[in-house]
Amino acid sequence: MPAKKSISATSGQTAPAKIGFVSLGCPKNLVDSEVMMGMLAQAGAELTPDAEDADVIVVNTCSFIGSAQQESIDTILEMARHKTGGKAKRLVVAGCLVERFHDEIRKNIPEVDAVVGTGELEKILAAAGVPEPHRAPSPFNILTSNTLTSNSTTSRAEGDHRRGQGRFAHDSWDGAVAGLPNYLYDDHTPRVLTTPAYSAYIKIAEGCDHPCSFCIIPQLRGQFRSRRFESVIAEAERLAQSGVREITLIGQDTTCFGEDLGLKDGLALLLEELAGVEGLQWIRFLYAYPNKITGRLLGTIAAHDNICSYIDVPLQHASATVLKRMKRGGGADLFLRSIEKMRRVIPSVTLRTSFIVGFPGETEKEFEELCGFVKEAAFDWMGAFGYSDQEGAGAFDHDKKLSAGEIESRRKSLMSIQKKISRARKKSLIGREFDLLLEGASAESDLLLEGRTAMHAPEIDGKVFVNDYPDGNEPKEGEFYRCRITAAHDYDLVAEIV
Repeated sequence: MPAKKSISATSGQTAPAKIGFVSLGCPKNLVDSEVMMGMLAQAGAELTPDAEDADVIVVNTCSFIGSAQQESIDTILEMARHKTGGKAKRLVVAGCLVERFHDEIRKNIPEVDAVVGTGELEKILAAAGVPEPHRAPSPFNILTSNTLTSNSTTSRAEGDHRRGQGRFAHDSWDGAVAGLPNYLYDDHTPRVLTTPAYSAYIKIAEGCDHPCSFCIIPQLRGQFRSRRFESVIAEAERLAQSGVREITLIGQDTTCFGEDLGLKDGLALLLEELAGVEGLQWIRFLYAYPNKITGRLLGTIAAHDNICSYIDVPLQHASATVLKRMKRGGGADLFLRSIEKMRRVIPSVTLRTSFIVGFPGETEKEFEELCGFVKEAAFDWMGAFGYSDQEGAGAFDHDKKLSAGEIESRRKSLMSIQKKISRARKKSLIGREFDLLLEGASAESDLLLEGRTAMHAPEIDGKVFVNDYPDGNEPKEGEFYRCRITAAHDYDLVAEIV
């Protein structure tokens, strides 16, 4: 059903559809939303942040774990009320939930007019009822049919190379399905940034080849596929020219960047090139696979001041037996040696990780091994997630499932250990000076400003609250300042601008 258009009384022309977006989940999903918004805006649609004012509402969903699925469903139902009792005439559901429950969404939520999976972002125009633009495409601004054809063809060739290198093929995945997504945006694709003007994400790869038994990302996002090297550089240069000072490279596994194209140490090479882009003051990447952190990558980070000394490596567990059941490999001793090397090569490195607690069959001994590892490793930042059953993942059919209560008890216990570590590490920073990116007024109090150092990834880690700065020199949002840490809490810091 096409969106209802209003007629301007003065011009007699049809007004553009107003489209509102709700983007859930991770930064990778946010980039997808920005791409879809870019396509719609270039086609003449008007974007609105107000759901009550939207003719069309798009909900870009997450389906990584059970709680994310529930949030997505709740949000769809909430937005549906704007259609049944408000102005909206069309509701579109996009993203990972569509890849899992395409037919069920349309069947069980009749208010939904169209669905768009992760591999078909270019269909957002038809889904939203917005006509294709008739003007000629402009360089670096529009995704053309030629680009789509090129990406699909490249994906097949890359798959052959991947299998030749011993990488995972479709048939090696648990719950493998036919017709996996293969879409990948590039520097010609329009984007509307929703992040602050000084910071942006760049997705350098899509999909995943790792066969982790707790995860369904390969089914939701498809095979791992890297963007062209030159495409990433071109996008970064254009963002820097527009005033972006911080870029965060994202992908399910950025440390595999370029492997599917036959490139060795692709992420290190990319970072070296990005470090030379004029105007970029902070460059970081998320996420690193444990056995993909090479010496060259560490050396590259250490050699460039504008590459943040920050590594997010989701280890998922520390017990070798649990990791084997997770189909990941490794263990506490191996991880500790790797951490020692990271800290030796990059003395100022900030380390973040995340763990899954309560994986099927996790014994008390295995959990205690994880707790002991966390104490010894002393991460700067850590997240812990309770195991979530995902139909289609290998672990779904495992026996010896732990109760929800036991999983949550272990999660809280692990986080209490990390809280003490975090408090001690934050207190050790008192009196030290760092570069600070000011993000504006604090939501905590009108009397405070807040920002981040290179130790703080956007929207993930704690905050730095600023309570003092030189008279007559009020700091400006999006600018960098030198600050001195004056106080520390469990996860946040307090600083003065010097």
